[in-house]
Amino acid sequence: MSTQKRKAIALFSGGLDSTLAIKLIIDQGIEVIACNINTGFGATRDRKEHMQNMCDQVGAELRIIDIQSEYLQEVLFDPKHGYGKHFNPCIDCHAKMFEVAKRVMHEWGASFLISGEVLGQRPMSQNADALRTVLNEANVAGLLLRPMSAQRLEPTIAETEGWVDRDKLENIQGRSRDRQMQLVEEFGITDYESPGGGCLLTDANFALKMRDFIAHDTFEIKDIPLLKYGRHFRLNDGAKLIIGRNQEENEKMEQIENDKFVHIRTDGIPGPHTLLSANASEEDRAFATRAVLTYCKTAPEQSYGLDVQGEKVEALPLHARSEVTLYSIL
Repeated sequence: MSTQKRKAIALFSGGLDSTLAIKLIIDQGIEVIACNINTGFGATRDRKEHMQNMCDQVGAELRIIDIQSEYLQEVLFDPKHGYGKHFNPCIDCHAKMFEVAKRVMHEWGASFLISGEVLGQRPMSQNADALRTVLNEANVAGLLLRPMSAQRLEPTIAETEGWVDRDKLENIQGRSRDRQMQLVEEFGITDYESPGGGCLLTDANFALKMRDFIAHDTFEIKDIPLLKYGRHFRLNDGAKLIIGRNQEENEKMEQIENDKFVHIRTDGIPGPHTLLSANASEEDRAFATRAVLTYCKTAPEQSYGLDVQGEKVEALPLHARSEVTLYSIL
């Protein structure tokens, strides 16, 4: 084994597999930078605190790279290898992330890359062919080590050069989490997240909202937060209406700044925070104000006040929520 101190960049989601992969490499005396690549579609909540906690447990440094603009322009809408079950271009997405990580290797002083991918764990993006495709598309063959399944894959430069001991890496394959749970106990890792997606583009409801949006408007970075919260409706004349579902969503929606939308707030009564297309017709705008009141504790035939982007208006609630759900896109 070489005695020279080496550094690796890990593609880091904050999930258990990537955390375990990092720990396996750190335990071989390699310094690891956990690189989280932000596409904008990672989650509905800020996960930085969780990711930092996982890094602290295994001794890695956390760094975040924002590629939202690059991702929209080069990956999301025209993936070379297509979509998964919903709006998820997993193979192209992974290739882009490895491409970005390779791009900063010299600057960060790293000798190789690692990831937490497990052979056969995900049918589309982690089968043997997909793993090879990603290596070729990102031009990282030899550079990318997958510690969780390394013994089932071709040796990488880090292994053949003796920077890491291949015999101390794992040979996990398939969807079972038994070996991961053993490693969790062995390493004493706590507060980890349950396995599962994490990417909004794999969510069926999010995909519906995404397809609806791009059918009516040009999608931009500033539009990403709009799709993360609320009940979504496409009204009769084409306006988009988004009504918050709970206090947490209301607070998030309150913070959204997007000139394509206006904010609607109830005046004098508790109610959901609402966003409406700024170019809504008078008919859609009138319907939206009534729809908002239908999600409040209101009395039939009683008029209530609302604030539509600073303008005070009065409206009656609709007779039933079914009049609103008729326009639901979900």
